[in-house]
Amino acid sequence: MLHDPAQLDLMFQALSDPARRSMVERLSRGPASVSQLAEPLAMSLSAVVQHLNVLEASGLVRSEKLGRVRTCQIAPQALRSAEHWINERRLTWERRLDRLGDFLAGTE
Repeated sequence: MLHDPAQLDLMFQALSDPARRSMVERLSRGPASVSQLAEPLAMSLSAVVQHLNVLEASGLVRSEKLGRVRTCQIAPQALRSAEHWINERRLTWERRLDRLGDFLAGTE
């Protein structure tokens, strides 16, 4: 189980927006500047920065500013936390469905 359920809530909230998911997908290929992340999106640079702020607050993305360029990168540990939570739910349902399958196989 995760140590901070509130952080998990922020992650899933951050991933609920298609633009933010697009940014995470792009960052999964490697670091990118804010302008590189904004390039394929039909929104202003300030809107992209707001989305990045949500991603950073969730812990999914980190950024650093060198000179005039802010470079963002994925925070893999945060993604692993979300993956762990999802896998726990998946395993629970697989076990339940396996038991149901065993029960139904025994009632034929």
